[in-house]
Amino acid sequence: MSALTPDMILVLAILAGAIFLFVSEIVRIDVAAILIMVVVGLTGLVEAGDLFSGFASNAVISIIAVMILGAGLDRVGVMQKVAAFLLRIGGETERRIGSLISSAVAFISAFMQNIGAAALFLPVTERMADRTGIPVSRLLMPMGFAAILGGTLTLVASSPLILLNDLLASTARNLDVEIEPYGLFSPTPIGLAITAAGIGMFAVFGRWLLPSVTPGRDGGRSLPAISATYGLDRPIAPYVVPSGSPLRGRRIETIEEEHAGLLIVAAKGGEGLIVAPYRDFVVEAGATLGLVGDPEVVSAFVESQGLEAAAGDPFTLLQDQEHAGLAEVVVRPGGDAVGKRVRDLRLREVFDVTLLGVHRGGQVITENLRKVELEAGDVLIVFAPWERLGPLLADGRSFVALSDIPSEPPRTGKQGWALGAFGLSLALVIFTSLQLSLALLTGAIILLLSRVLTPDEAYRSVSWKTVFLLASLIPLGQALEETGTAAWIANGVIAAAGDLPPWGMQMVVAILATAFTLTISNVGATVLLVPLAANVAVGVGASPAQFGLIVALAASNAFLLPTHQVNALLMGPGGYTVKDFLRAGTAMTLLFLLVLIPMVNLFG
Repeated sequence: MSALTPDMILVLAILAGAIFLFVSEIVRIDVAAILIMVVVGLTGLVEAGDLFSGFASNAVISIIAVMILGAGLDRVGVMQKVAAFLLRIGGETERRIGSLISSAVAFISAFMQNIGAAALFLPVTERMADRTGIPVSRLLMPMGFAAILGGTLTLVASSPLILLNDLLASTARNLDVEIEPYGLFSPTPIGLAITAAGIGMFAVFGRWLLPSVTPGRDGGRSLPAISATYGLDRPIAPYVVPSGSPLRGRRIETIEEEHAGLLIVAAKGGEGLIVAPYRDFVVEAGATLGLVGDPEVVSAFVESQGLEAAAGDPFTLLQDQEHAGLAEVVVRPGGDAVGKRVRDLRLREVFDVTLLGVHRGGQVITENLRKVELEAGDVLIVFAPWERLGPLLADGRSFVALSDIPSEPPRTGKQGWALGAFGLSLALVIFTSLQLSLALLTGAIILLLSRVLTPDEAYRSVSWKTVFLLASLIPLGQALEETGTAAWIANGVIAAAGDLPPWGMQMVVAILATAFTLTISNVGATVLLVPLAANVAVGVGASPAQFGLIVALAASNAFLLPTHQVNALLMGPGGYTVKDFLRAGTAMTLLFLLVLIPMVNLFG
């Protein structure tokens, strides 16, 4: 074994310092990464011209592009629909929702880069957390880990597996042996076992492994906060009016006057979806009504009127906080609304706004609202699509918004452009040899040109903390490889484990690949270790292809630190610390290794 050079000793010292900074969190992790990059540059371990090349790397540019693509799909309402569908089939329990999201993202990750799958499901997971009240930190980490695990499912699921056959072919020529190339689905049985084990681990042990954190969000008071304040946390219940119902041919105003505490906030029938149907709206057979009120009041009304539960939920969009929700509106002193009855304001007919309650003197008035005479300082709790609140508040003489209101609803008319851009990028990734970053940027620029996103929205959609974290760590990986430190470590470990049986050597190779993936990169670890592992396999009379497959799969075993692209992406939105990743990541790393070796020997 060759001796350590001064440069190698310096790299090892910087690596130890980096791990200490990440674990101790003396400074924020992205700041620590920038510090490491500066130190690598000052010591001359990487040439000045290459020091900042990470910011132009294929991986970092791909992350920026996929974040923009994900934001575009979210902006047009696609991800809201995905979230609604998953909620509909997954219920509202943490275990079912977590497993469902993880399974979906793992499947998608089998055919595209895991960072892309995670970025697409980030807004979906956040919405599902908002709607169910589950802390987002208990859903994002399982989703992210599943995206990484999905990289073991097919030969195109991750960069290490894409490289595997080429590396094995080169090694076969060097060793003068024959190695059969792997097919697209060769790793699938192994990957399925690892992925299922990982998803199952969180389903069973998630309550102990995951933190309960609700990170701060921008914006004003949300629908849940307003609901909690006024006791109006009542979902929209969809019911169909059958032909024999007594409601047929009756006006909304009459119905609500006869059933105190009940509001019909939406209707869907021959005229399409109507939000806040006006008082003269006539109910027809076959219409679906959106009912809001005390559960007992709604239940009694449904029974007395012979209504039937709707098969689907046509009001899903109205329950998405980016499209509609609750707002607090204050009656301005001296304004035009003071002294007027609610019915005289024609909130429904003119503004498509439903009044749920009036807060006055510490009490919330919810019955006979049409007859309430407004006083200065009254707070109206209203439900409406956000775009309809603009006209209500436009003149500023009658009402003032107390809660923050989103400035613009989802651009649903641009869904075709957003889906087309995403589909084109995905097709370019799968069916062409274009560089990943270029393929994804093609879709991103289409979003900008078609005005699915404005340039400012695109910039805001990028997690620059993630970009700086990953780009700043790339020079350390270069230094590890270029100084020979990585090869020195690998040769030393393999030499020390020379007397182990074949399965023991397989475990050593897998652990080495895991460690290198965390410190350099999954691609760097694969390029370095596949030839080395194949040589070891020939030496112990084992299959070099099998040992190479172990390296390529173990390159996805990157859960211990938030240095992996997916972990870095989710760290901010999930409110995670490095200790959170160490706790859950240690369990996942050990489980990965324990499943990997037996499954490779069965199916590899």
